[in-house]
Amino acid sequence: MNATIGKRIRKYREDKGISQEELAEKLHISRSTYQRIENGETNSWVNHIENICTSLDVTMEEILKPEEGYLQVNNNNESSNDNASGVIQNQTINYNTPEKLIVQYEERIKELKEQVEYWKNKAEGTK
Repeated sequence: MNATIGKRIRKYREDKGISQEELAEKLHISRSTYQRIENGETNSWVNHIENICTSLDVTMEEILKPEEGYLQVNNNNESSNDNASGVIQNQTINYNTPEKLIVQYEERIKELKEQVEYWKNKAEGTK
């Protein structure tokens, strides 16, 4: 999640033509701290999200929306597309279309068959 949000923040910053150093100054943090936010190495963006949005002229919803293929679920297990409220309490879960799931399972089955074959051959070689 941090990496996704960091990438979005970077995109909006670059779209505005603002340097990392300029935005870090607006947030009253060091450039290295800001760089860690963009790189997804920290979740300290939470402490600065309002100022980030104001500085970049974007809404929290634009930065915090779930990735495509993901669904935001709140603590009551209700689906929600509203990420602005309670984002810390909410979970983002991955969902895929049935076709994607089938492909993923087929790939995993192939990998497991290859591992079984490997171990069979190894066991036969030790006899």
